[in-house]
Amino acid sequence: MTATRNVAGAELPAVGTWNIDPAHTETAAIARHLMVTKVRGQFANVSGQLVIAEDPTQSSVRVSIPTDTLTTGSDDRDNHVKGEDFLDVAQFPTMEFVSTAVEGSGEKWRVTGDLTIHGVTQPVTLDVEYNGVSPDPWGGQRTGFSASTEINREDWGLTWNVALETGGMLVSKNVKIEIEAQAVLEA
Repeated sequence: MTATRNVAGAELPAVGTWNIDPAHTETAAIARHLMVTKVRGQFANVSGQLVIAEDPTQSSVRVSIPTDTLTTGSDDRDNHVKGEDFLDVAQFPTMEFVSTAVEGSGEKWRVTGDLTIHGVTQPVTLDVEYNGVSPDPWGGQRTGFSASTEINREDWGLTWNVALETGGMLVSKNVKIEIEAQAVLEA
């Protein structure tokens, strides 16, 4: 089976189910702290599937992100963000994304879907870049995608904050989400 195909002059992944490789997938959330610096939190053990359809616009994506895997480089900050003020990982152990629409061509795509964080589901649109397909040393085929979007965390009920004496807030409302995903074609 060939792992790529040509659609309207563009190379795309082969039709089939591609399972996300947690060891080679990174999901990050970036927010401003004190209005002047960006803090990056990364989530591990991301799982899910990309189902590539004959008509690429009929493809779908489902992703699950364990919230307790968040790391920001500071244990105190990690514990705060994992606690009740933000993610409340004890009550909401995963974030989920389920696509509802795919549009684009070639290397540039937009994937719209429902993102569930903290028990609240809201629509988001990801700007997606297809990075190609490559065989791996174990006889499999892998594909890669980069995706990003920006959300207002308050839309998901994540409203904790502290007003600064100089104006502004301790933590930005807007959070950028960046994803580097690698997936393996099911045999």
